[in-house]
Amino acid sequence: MSDPMDWIAISLLPGVGPATLKKLHDGGWTPQRLLASDSDPSSPNLSTAQTDALNRYNTRQGAIYDEVKRIEQYLESSGTQLIFAGDADYPALLHSSPQAPAFLFVKGSVDALHLPSVAIVGSRKASAAGLRHAYQFGKALCAGGFVVSSGLALGIDGAAHQAAVDLSKPTVAVMGTGPNRCYPARHKRLAQDILDNGGALVTELLPDKGPLAAHFPRRNRIITGLATGVLVVEAAIKSGSLITARLALEEGREVFAIPGPIDAPGSRGCHQLIREGATLTESVTDILAELPAMLASYQEPDALAEATVLPEDDQQAALLEQIEYATTYLEQLQIALGWDVGQLQQHLMQLELAGWVEAAEGGYRRIR
Repeated sequence: MSDPMDWIAISLLPGVGPATLKKLHDGGWTPQRLLASDSDPSSPNLSTAQTDALNRYNTRQGAIYDEVKRIEQYLESSGTQLIFAGDADYPALLHSSPQAPAFLFVKGSVDALHLPSVAIVGSRKASAAGLRHAYQFGKALCAGGFVVSSGLALGIDGAAHQAAVDLSKPTVAVMGTGPNRCYPARHKRLAQDILDNGGALVTELLPDKGPLAAHFPRRNRIITGLATGVLVVEAAIKSGSLITARLALEEGREVFAIPGPIDAPGSRGCHQLIREGATLTESVTDILAELPAMLASYQEPDALAEATVLPEDDQQAALLEQIEYATTYLEQLQIALGWDVGQLQQHLMQLELAGWVEAAEGGYRRIR
């Protein structure tokens, strides 16, 4: 029987990329079979360099053998799991994707990969409104029974993961680096919080691989493969998030997009997706209505109400209901509520300290 680490060795051969590796894995082309296949007409044609590298690996020599042993030691010392397509631990939904990777490195809970998931993606340079939406939708989706998955990037990704962490719920971060690297570095704490709350860090990249530009399209296909649906919060017309969403549409996943101001660059990608068939999304109920069958016994209907509860103080709750996500001016609030300036400012200060509103342009706007 072939050693599972043989597939790491094949992935290290010159000229072998993710698609070729998957074909070789699905076809059962182990190193031994590849080297003994001269008489097999279906055999892949190996180059001289590939044949020489495999021969040296089979005799426990050479750079590939040394690298495989190093990775094996890393797995043993770090507790990182290596799962292969076809294994019981490999996510079934991802396995059904034609672009599924041959193997995954997983830190944390493998169980989190098997729960119903919605991916939240969007701009790294997100607006304040975009970050707020990512956090709010992430929190509501977690409370509604889904695992939120994303790419651990700055902006929308980080806000979505943080929402799950704040609810002590599992979230899945698909990385564009090896399992022992964190990018961006400022998300090291967030990555640890994900692990501490029953989530998982996932990658197909080998240990020590850094954040190269080519790694992120590979990461994105795993994000869509794991998810039952993809929510795009903000995306420019030419962006990785838009490519991710279109890939999800091609794979038959549900795609949701939040509309925005017509003059905002981050809205244009979402508007384009809506024209292409994505569901226009204004609240989490738009998502839950499309994906109810995926919740099964994991549904927590009471928690959804908890995630959107208003402040306990009746006056603060009444004030918050009058404040828009766009700027609301003090004069508007005075007219609506009939309060004097002192009373109004006192409750506004309490809402600001509690993180419900922020001061903006002579007034206040709601931020959650």
